[in-house]
Amino acid sequence: MSKAIHTLTPKLVKKLWFAFILLILLMGASYIFITIYYVDKYSHATAQRVDAHIADHLIKEMFQNDSPFLEDGSVNKPLFGDLMHDMMAINQSIEVYLLDKTGEVLYSVVLDHSANAPANKVSLNPIKTFIASEGKEYILGDDPRNPGEQEIFSAAPFSIDGREGYIYIILEGKELELVSSNLLGTYFSKLGIGAILLSMLFTVIIGLLSIWFLTKNLRLMTGTVRRFQEGDLDVRIENPEKSDIAIFAHSFNEMADTIVDNMDKMKSVDLLRRELIANVSHDLRTPLAVLKGYIETMQIKKNSLSEDEKQEYLQITHDNVDRLSNLINQLFEYSKLEAEQVSPVKEPFSITELSHDLIAKFRVLAEQKQITLQLDNPQENSMVYADVSLVERALQNLIENALKYTEPNGKVTLSIQRKNKNVEINITDTGTGIPLSEQPFIFDRYKQVDKSTKKQGYGLGLAIVKKIMDLHDTTITVLSKPKEGSSFIFSLPAYQQV
Repeated sequence: MSKAIHTLTPKLVKKLWFAFILLILLMGASYIFITIYYVDKYSHATAQRVDAHIADHLIKEMFQNDSPFLEDGSVNKPLFGDLMHDMMAINQSIEVYLLDKTGEVLYSVVLDHSANAPANKVSLNPIKTFIASEGKEYILGDDPRNPGEQEIFSAAPFSIDGREGYIYIILEGKELELVSSNLLGTYFSKLGIGAILLSMLFTVIIGLLSIWFLTKNLRLMTGTVRRFQEGDLDVRIENPEKSDIAIFAHSFNEMADTIVDNMDKMKSVDLLRRELIANVSHDLRTPLAVLKGYIETMQIKKNSLSEDEKQEYLQITHDNVDRLSNLINQLFEYSKLEAEQVSPVKEPFSITELSHDLIAKFRVLAEQKQITLQLDNPQENSMVYADVSLVERALQNLIENALKYTEPNGKVTLSIQRKNKNVEINITDTGTGIPLSEQPFIFDRYKQVDKSTKKQGYGLGLAIVKKIMDLHDTTITVLSKPKEGSSFIFSLPAYQQV
């Protein structure tokens, strides 16, 4: 058990031990003080109940034959002295006081006459309550010899020769109180030592059991975290909702899932990065090699080349420079989109007018390739709410892609159609089409279809389109059949004019 406990954080174990020791010691001290308080109260209540009627007996003995007062009205001290001598021989701790009906002390009989003189008056309220209860209640009265303190007492009223008053007897005097305090101190010391030892024993037992029980789920979680740290990425906390610290168990499981998911994404990203670098390196190498070859040819044969050959070589060089420039621009553009450095600036604009401009821009290239390029539904002016530059870039990539894979005498159509609150844009071609197995991957970075049919593709055009659609919270769909052509369809929110 202790080995399992020590697998926890030492600081936590120390804090738990400190809390348990402090708690047990406080409980032990509270038990001692409460016990002493009630034992002392019980002994006083018992003594008062046993001697409750001693004042009545004293009155009967004293006043049976003689009066407590002399003819001149003074107290009959010899009578008190004789009776008290006999009583104090049995119990030297009592103190007897003769009170008038107002509570004034007329005479006192105590064993030690050198002690402080008693007070002149005591409160009658406790005395009257005691007499009314016939001595059955635990009541404390004033101690005449120690003003401000209270002691157990016995009291009884008298009425003789027209004079009324009370016999007031303190049942535990100063001497008994001193002896009781000494005994109580000794008892307190013994009880305290015993309680401390027992408290330490129970602290160890209860502490071990409590820490083991309370930290059971924490130890399980700690062990799971360590296994995860050591490389067991599949480990999870089982039944987290049943744990005492369910919120931490759920949080760990979610964190572990997130870490594993991120690691998988990082592996996938790294794999794609390697593929991208390899493919980009290949595409960069090809035009560079062509450039180098034709430039070297022109340098070596500059005197033997005809003007037509020089113009041809220069045109080829120019085309490959354009190819390199386009590739580099695509790389920069895609990396900015992937790094989320581009934020769309949405505004209302006419997608119809933008489409007219793009058709006009690509018509010369289409005519060179003997491809019909047309805009469907050009009369209706459709307004959308989006980033005009990003949408233009997406349409440009899609049209270039369609022209690239369409054979001569084919057709490329850009159609615009209003559907409810959206405007649907469809770019359709009659080209070679995309194999069904390749369609889920065409928007991946640098993913290309059958390399045997590749026609100077940079591999990033459709990936850029997908990123632009993501920025507009929309999707792009491809419908394609081999040798029948392809359709790329996406929607943009229509601008609602107020």
